[in-house]
Parts: sequence; structure tokens; C-alpha cells
Amino acid sequence: MLKQLGKVIPREPESTTDAGPTSNKARSQCRTALQNPGRLGRGSMTPSRRSFVLGGSALLALAPFIGRARADAALLTSTASDRQEKLAAAAKAERSMTLYTSIAQGDVQPLVKPFEDKYGIKVTVWRASGDTVLQRVIQEQRAGRASVDAIHVSAPEMEAMAREGVFQPVASPYFADLLPGSLPDHKLWAGTLLSVWVQAYNTNLIKKDELPKSYADLLDPKWKGKLGFEFEDIDWFIAVVRQMGEEEGLKFFRQLVGTNGLSIRKGHSLLNTLVAAGEVPLALTVYNYMPVQAKAKGAPIDWFVIDSGIARANGVGVVKTAQRPNAAALFEDYMLSDAQKTLSQLNYVPTSTKVESPLGNTKILITNPADTLDFASKWEPLYQRIIVKGVSN
Repeated sequence: MLKQLGKVIPREPESTTDAGPTSNKARSQCRTALQNPGRLGRGSMTPSRRSFVLGGSALLALAPFIGRARADAALLTSTASDRQEKLAAAAKAERSMTLYTSIAQGDVQPLVKPFEDKYGIKVTVWRASGDTVLQRVIQEQRAGRASVDAIHVSAPEMEAMAREGVFQPVASPYFADLLPGSLPDHKLWAGTLLSVWVQAYNTNLIKKDELPKSYADLLDPKWKGKLGFEFEDIDWFIAVVRQMGEEEGLKFFRQLVGTNGLSIRKGHSLLNTLVAAGEVPLALTVYNYMPVQAKAKGAPIDWFVIDSGIARANGVGVVKTAQRPNAAALFEDYMLSDAQKTLSQLNYVPTSTKVESPLGNTKILITNPADTLDFASKWEPLYQRIIVKGVSN
């Protein structure tokens, strides 16, 4: 059970509850939904049989909700100078809203309470892993229930839902402040924070001047048996391959696993702990805040980046069937403005250019969630063969 701001909300079992990248399982779920438009699985709602597109009877059931949401949502796409003032007034009149999110449990109240205090709008939060949120939205849409007003999860789930018509357009004035790559062209959702992969090393085992300065340096035999990699970081793999050029990138990773090997570990926290313990001298993929927190507690660990930090966004969007669309849109604006400083203080990397990043001037490359959905069938076999199985030919 989750006690959130005066209400107790039932929570489903969950395997992942942080703001980090979506698992391979969730990517498969998103892709399957897109490959089967207009269809929903029958019987049990298994992850591999999902789609957001409603069938005829469910769509009819939602028709009155959709009409109401559209009638009440004129301010969402307004570009008038008094849009913010009117939106705040309309949101306050709605008095409450419901948010589905995968943000870390300890970070929910620091993010939500200031919004409640500022606007007097009650936020009911239901929190689970990104793929569990994805499943719940499908189930509710299928049943014709308009239960949620805004959603905040990882970019691939957000993009999958956007393609299937879950979100409605919003013309936030804060879009202009966002980092390149954190706002999709359709603008149906917007990135609020970045999960950035960095490289971490044990400072007792590796001196700073010994760190690799390029990916090619990792092919040096001195790194044999010393490199760690998190099991599900296919997006980092894809991004690096594309940075190098596909042919050269795949050649590099085949050489890497063939000469020096990779110690594959499941769980970024585990990998970070193993670096601090000295079992894995250098990890290629941990989240940026992990070595920072461990170092602050006295662990012999630090971080750096090779070329650039690879990042994945979490985003927020207003649901098309929202019963409190103005409150939801105001919350989206808040997450892109006032909440950005809070996110930075919580060691997330904010997407607003107006807020200082915990990573300073580190160059960041944001992955495209459309690539995750559209080309997973190409990249997953390569990733499994080269990285997970360590096949070098």
C-alpha cells in the first residue's frame, strides 16, 4: 500500500520503481503494442498482447469522457499571453488530479507537495514501474475508465502511448527551455529529467590519469577482466554504435568482448556496489547519481564519461480522457519549471536549460525513444549475441 498525501492508494507488485531506463521486457511490450494496432489481447492481459488502440465498444464507452475532456481543455493549446493565469484558475476550479508515475518513491512527495501547496490542488499519486503503469493504462482504456489525468514514466512508454492516442496536445511555454532531444516533434509529452549513464571506477585500483580517454582505449589488454556492464543497457550500446558509425561500432564491441571481455551484472545498484568493493574495477554503465552518492559516504569510487554521457528521458503528458485536464496541464508546466530545481537537488539531471545540471558541463547525448520502438527487432539480437553472450564473430 502507498500512503501518499493523505490517501492510501493500492499498489500492484512491481519489479522496477526508479526513474531509470525501461527494461528489455518493457521495450518488447511497447513494440508489440505498436505492431498490433487496433487490437487488444483477450483473456488475461499479458504484456506481449497489449495495444492502446480501443475497440469499437470501448471507444463508444469513452466517447462522453473524450467529449468532456476536449470541451474543458481549450486552454491547454492556447498561446495567449494570459494563458498561465487562466490555466491556473481553471486548474484550481478542478481542485484535484490523478497522476500515474514511476518516479522513485522517496521523491514523490518532494515533487508533488510544492505543487499542492502553491495551487491548492490535491494530487492523488499511483506509483509503479513504467511497464506496470503501461499495463494499467491499457486495462483502464479497454474498460472505458477515465481514471488518470497525467502520466510520468520513461520515454519509450510515453512514446508508445503517444502513438496510440493516449495523450492530448499541450502548448506549454516551458517547451522553449528544454534541452535538444527532450521534446519529441509531436509535443504530446515532454522530457522532465534524464537518467544518464556514466563510467565508474574504483579509485584504489585505477588512477585518474590511467582512465581510458576514448572507446578505443578500452581495447588495451590492461583492461582484460576489469570491465563491468549492466545487463539491460541496450540503449547505451545502440547509442555508442551509432556514434562510431554502425559498421565500426559493431566491430569495436566484437573486438572488446573478444579481447578483454565484459562482466555482465544485473542491476545498476549492484554494479555500482561491485565497483566500490573492487570486484569490478571499471563499470561502463551506471547511473550518474550512484557513484556520487557512494563517494559521499566514503566509498573509493568516482565517475567520468568517455566522449559523452548517454541519457534516457522520463516524460510527462496530459491524458486525452483526463477529467481534470487543466490541473494536469498545470502540473506538466510545473514539472518543466519550478520542479526542475527540485529534480536537480534530488540528483536527477533536469531537462531545463535554465537549471544547473548535477553533471555540470558534461556533454550529454539523449537517446531517441522512437529508435527503441522502431528498431528493437534489429538491435536486440545483436545486443544479445555480442554483449550478453560475448560472441566476437
